[in-house]
This record gives sequence, C-alpha cells and structure tokens, in this order.
Amino acid sequence: MKSGILLLVTAALMAQGPEFNADGKLVRPNYREWIYLSSGLGMRYSAEANSEPSFDNVFVSPAAYREFLASGRWPEQTMFVLEVRQASSHGSINQGGHFQSGVIAIEAEVKDSKKYQDKWAFFSFGDAPQIGTVGRMIPNGSACQTCHGKNGAVENTFVQFYPTLIEVARKNGTLKASYQEPGATPASAAHH
Repeated sequence: MKSGILLLVTAALMAQGPEFNADGKLVRPNYREWIYLSSGLGMRYSAEANSEPSFDNVFVSPAAYREFLASGRWPEQTMFVLEVRQASSHGSINQGGHFQSGVIAIEAEVKDSKKYQDKWAFFSFGDAPQIGTVGRMIPNGSACQTCHGKNGAVENTFVQFYPTLIEVARKNGTLKASYQEPGATPASAAHH
C-alpha cells in the first residue's frame, strides 16, 4: 500500500504545473521539492554595483525538467522559481566565504503560449519581509522579460547558467541562433 501512495504522490509532483487563484494570481508552489538547477552568487545583468551579493537559486518543475532532458525544449506549463537569499559570512564556525541565509525575494517564470503574448510571463511573490503565497504578474515589457528574451540561451531561459542543461541544449541543437557562447566571436557563434 505504501508504494502505491508513493507513486501517486510522485505522479502528482511530476505533473505539477502553474496554479492560479480566483484573482488570477500565481499560487506559490512547493518548489523546494522540485529540481534544483543552479545557484549564482552576486549575479547582476547591468554595470550597476550590488551593495551586497546575494545567492540566486533556480528550481524547475520536475515534468518540465524531464522533457527538457529528452528534447532540449521547455514544454507548455514549464515553471521556474527563482529564490534570492542573503549571502552571509562569519556565522557559526564559518571564518571565510559565504553561505546562504534569509530569503530576500521569490519570483517565477511560466511558459504558456496560449495565455501570454511572449509565451513566457514573470511573477513576483514580493520581497522580504512580505513574501506572499501568491504572485502578481510582472507587466509585459519589463526588464526581466526584455533581458530574458534577448539573452536567454534557450527560448526565454538562462540555460547558459545551468551547467547540467547547457550540454543538453547543445546536443539537441536548441540554443537560440542569437546566443553567443562565452569567449566565442560572432562568426564562431553562427553555427548555433
């Protein structure tokens, strides 16, 4: 009996796509049980300096991850969650380097080409200390959407920062033609 319940729970977790409340706001999933893709420390996408570095942790829904492994493409209803955490140092026994501490913000990206003009939409669950359980959609044309659309290696996603998936995209030929590999010249990037 236990194995049957485990299979049902696993199937439900694998099939989880975005859920919305009656007001059309995205319900925050239990993303900590999803596939962890990567963490970045102090990442920024403009020349503006960050006062304090933070960790960006990226998770993707299990079903979308498995489809990407098979095809190098993100299926409809793919959902990513970005969890931003403080970078702390000199805590407990740590005398150097950084470790993750409090949550700063949680955001999500959802693929639904029937629902969103740009196929992908971004959502914010707010910033600490008021991170909510539902996320509001960030308007089309936002800095997030523009940057992802222009610089994402696969579709609207930063696969270039997910070391386990960039090779899958290369193998399947799904890197965007406009994506330029680090250190590549425009001529050598043209084969993508």
